Amino acid sequence: MYLEQVKKFTANPILYFIFPISFIGLIAANYVASEGVDTNELLQQMINSVGVNGAFIMLIAPLSVGIFAIWFWVKFIQGQSIKSLTTSRAKVDWKRIFFSFSLWSLITIGMTLLAYYSTPEDFVWNFNPQKFAIFFLIAIILIPLQTSFEEYLFRGNFLQGLALVTKSRLVPLLITSILFGLMHIANPEVGKIGLIIMVYYIGTGLFLGILTIMDEGLELALGFHAANNLVGALLVTADWTAFQTHSILKDVSEPSAGFEIIFPVLIVFPLLLLLFSKVYKWKNWKEKLTGPLEINKGAEI
Repeated sequence: MYLEQVKKFTANPILYFIFPISFIGLIAANYVASEGVDTNELLQQMINSVGVNGAFIMLIAPLSVGIFAIWFWVKFIQGQSIKSLTTSRAKVDWKRIFFSFSLWSLITIGMTLLAYYSTPEDFVWNFNPQKFAIFFLIAIILIPLQTSFEEYLFRGNFLQGLALVTKSRLVPLLITSILFGLMHIANPEVGKIGLIIMVYYIGTGLFLGILTIMDEGLELALGFHAANNLVGALLVTADWTAFQTHSILKDVSEPSAGFEIIFPVLIVFPLLLLLFSKVYKWKNWKEKLTGPLEINKGAEI
């Protein structure tokens, strides 16, 4: 089982928290340092200085490189295999990754088309073939690395570490979901829409955590997260989002906190969980999400 398998490794439990807490602390420090600063204005200044692609690379590259850092930490410092950080199966199930990626990509495209044809006045055509092609090449390399880093950090290393020390399933799920959401608190969207958008970020973290625990691995979460960020960045940009890109469309509407936040969290994500549960025959929801864990290790904090 995904959470229980950490008992096979002998690393001191404190090692499971050094990397996640350091990263969260860095995010918190940057947020405090930027308090009172208009992040949208800073982002525009960066774009004016190095261009859209340059700003995108500067923002996402540290997270993209982070995937290699956490793999190194887990393998050589914790002495844990990357496979065990990824899945409880005998090998990584790439079909699960591609299924989740394809499913959410199609849904994202469909919802974007629906929004475009329902309220065309909210969008302008932003497509420039040359600029889009260059951005596409940058995005397909960096974004999956960035999203994988976040999954391996929160739903992988941090989730397993919390399970190890709390002997619980629910506590790690809630803590990692909340901290995943709070990690986005410095995004320009928060300044534009308000803290209510944290409902979406934390709700997404909870959805991805449930995916990971119920499916006994990161594969579905890896596919979904990559599709969400990659397809979203290629399709639509806006002047008030963290990812400002050479996308196909540009959203020129005034953002609001309402249906766009509640609909995914309360409707779409539960339906996706139901679909995945049917496809992969999940059972014992209560036990797997809230039941105790039997993990006994010799190493102590």
